[in-house]
Amino acid sequence: METLTLKTTGRTEFLDITREVEKMVSRSAMKDGLVFVFVPHTTAGITINEGADPSVAEDILGVLNRLIPFQGDYRHREGNSAAHIKAGLMGASVQVAVEKGKLVLGTWQAIFFCEFDGPRTRKVLLKIIGA
Repeated sequence: METLTLKTTGRTEFLDITREVEKMVSRSAMKDGLVFVFVPHTTAGITINEGADPSVAEDILGVLNRLIPFQGDYRHREGNSAAHIKAGLMGASVQVAVEKGKLVLGTWQAIFFCEFDGPRTRKVLLKIIGA
């Protein structure tokens, strides 16, 4: 198991972690298999989406923030229900195939850590499985 530590700077943000995941896969010397990327936080998530144009991540975040506002008729006493809901929608894990030591992603795809309750120090766990 590998751990990637991130420091987020905003209340909500998407961080492209593709290069960091690639580096960890490269260090593992695995040629073919799978990398399982897991976020062990209830107010953060992970997704794969377009990484070539940063406005795509900004658009997704903007829509999530409009659909699930920070202030609402929430019961959770901690005051971060919106973050929990957004994290649940995005999900806590993704899996990416690895072939010949490289991540198998589409031309425009990137792996994003999704912060919904920042700024914080966060962890992303990677399990690299294969030969």
